[in-house]
Amino acid sequence: MGKKYNIAVIPGDGIGPEITTAAIEVLEAAASRKDIEIFTKELKAGGAAIDAFGIPLPQETIDSAKESDAVLLGAVGGPKWDKVEPEIRPEKALLGLRSGLGLYANIRPVIVFDELKDASPLKNPGHIDFIIVRELTGGIYFGKNGTYQSGDKLPDGTVKGQVAFDTESYSEGEINRILKIAFELAMKRRKKVTLVDKANVLVTSRMWRSLASQMSSDYPEVEFETLYVDNAAMQLIGRPSSFDVIVTSNLFGDILSDEAGQIAGSIGMLPSASLGANGVPGLFEPIHGSAPDIAGQDKANPFATMLSVAMMMRTLGEDEIASEIENAVKKTLSSGFRTSDITFDDEGKNIKLVGTKEITKAVIDNL
Repeated sequence: MGKKYNIAVIPGDGIGPEITTAAIEVLEAAASRKDIEIFTKELKAGGAAIDAFGIPLPQETIDSAKESDAVLLGAVGGPKWDKVEPEIRPEKALLGLRSGLGLYANIRPVIVFDELKDASPLKNPGHIDFIIVRELTGGIYFGKNGTYQSGDKLPDGTVKGQVAFDTESYSEGEINRILKIAFELAMKRRKKVTLVDKANVLVTSRMWRSLASQMSSDYPEVEFETLYVDNAAMQLIGRPSSFDVIVTSNLFGDILSDEAGQIAGSIGMLPSASLGANGVPGLFEPIHGSAPDIAGQDKANPFATMLSVAMMMRTLGEDEIASEIENAVKKTLSSGFRTSDITFDDEGKNIKLVGTKEITKAVIDNL
């Protein structure tokens, strides 16, 4: 008897149900060829959970997610829930899932497929294939913050008035565990790690740099470089093909990963994973939103979710299945199949504009 995996599926809102259905169909087709059984359990989170239960993240969803081998998430949110109270907005489900599962590392691959180079805003993008490893549960987003009134005056005599503050804080443990993930990833790839910080200004960044330099000695095969975040933002545009694994803090990772997503030409192609300690189920999701304007119209691009499933299987140790899904996506692109978001200047090319269901069938055929 083959292996079995229990996957918690959170379709979410908008196009979420369509893209998760497509991705699971591809996964089941790939797994069946390897005598592997995939068991799925559908859970509610985001707007769908607000409609059903009045809250964005029911305890049952967290409990079931913890009992699974991995969690696949579609997308949450949409204008339908714009007027709900801030504390129960659909997006709160993401933070709740990450904290509930203890997920502290966000892994976001950025790949420009040869077939989609024309979609990149870069004129000659070259071969772009790197990963951003972002610390997810520390830093300025989770530090002490607040406001207070001050009667003090600035040098020019202006009264300060209300003052707002946010605090950046990191511990050695938080930094070292994320650095280890980055170096281990690099060992499986092109053996290069780039630390992005602001060590010329920030004390926390100096700690990141010191600990990363120490850890690099444990990985002598890995080339290690450091970049200030402002320079890194420029170099991502100037020399994107030179990066392999980028590791950085929560704030810098949030900004740079979106910049990198733009380089790829379409966020409909970019997967992600949020990981925690060994044995904790990871959360895998496309980076795009719920796209309510095209929901239910068979227009959604499921590639990012399929590639998220590939990441999921690789994390579970099923490298062969992961590679087969990735290769099937590439074959489908090479065959000219496109959803509307990745159709650009295709004059003279054999391009087939299709919907979610047809492109899913094409991927399964290409397995």
